[in-house]
Amino acid sequence: MKANLISPRELGERIVLALFFIAAGFLIFTKFSPYGPKPTGIGSYLGRIILIAGLLLIAFILKRSSYKKYWLVPYGLFIMALAVTLDWIFGRFLVDTLNITTDSPRVNALMKLNEAVLIIVVILFFTRVSGSSFGSIYVQWGNRKWGIIIGLTTFILSVAVSGLGAKYLFMAQNLTLERVVPWIPWLLIYVLSNGAMEELLFRGLFLQKLEPFFGKLLSNILIAFVFTSLHSFANYTSEMTIFIAVVTLLAILWGYIMQKTSSALASILFHAGMDVSIMLGMFSNL
Repeated sequence: MKANLISPRELGERIVLALFFIAAGFLIFTKFSPYGPKPTGIGSYLGRIILIAGLLLIAFILKRSSYKKYWLVPYGLFIMALAVTLDWIFGRFLVDTLNITTDSPRVNALMKLNEAVLIIVVILFFTRVSGSSFGSIYVQWGNRKWGIIIGLTTFILSVAVSGLGAKYLFMAQNLTLERVVPWIPWLLIYVLSNGAMEELLFRGLFLQKLEPFFGKLLSNILIAFVFTSLHSFANYTSEMTIFIAVVTLLAILWGYIMQKTSSALASILFHAGMDVSIMLGMFSNL
């Protein structure tokens, strides 16, 4: 049986698509997300508006052209840019305008929940607007049995070693039982909110959009590169090189699990478990 070969033209198109995805993703998270630099002035808003409108325009043009098969990739980037921009606006509003301080686990957890709800609603709404199902972003049960088994097992194992990770990577201080127990509800709210938000914003939103052109593995790797850019501004670790390497490997693993279980459930729980060590470090230094 002959292997399915693609033409030089199609190969060139896919290379351009991959470069476009990485460049746009990096731009969104290194310049225009709440996690990157926070410039002030009208230029901050204009830049975001131009980026969002530009991505939507590219998707619209592609959909009406002979390149229609590619249109969902810039459309997904439009959703991502819009979601993190709204997060940037409302996050700044809550902190700056309402003078909210993030000096307690409770406030941090509730702000993360607010952020997650906003971003997930945007993703779900515009996914349906495009005519795609929630299954296209892995918001479904999929292989429920293995999703639950993998998710709960990895969550429990991650929590079990979170104290060591918090101490050696995230500068945790004075992690006594008396301090940590009152944090548990806020830790769970924070890590589950963040896990759900990030898994849908990256792997859920893009895996099935990229797979027809790059296959499962390469799509997963491309998304991992963009996901890692989100964490390039981390100031909560003492070992940045190790942290970035671990984040990249975990991103690929979470994508693989999502593909195998046909659901975001296991990846969300695994992701949430790994975030516990980060939050122990952050909460202990508030």
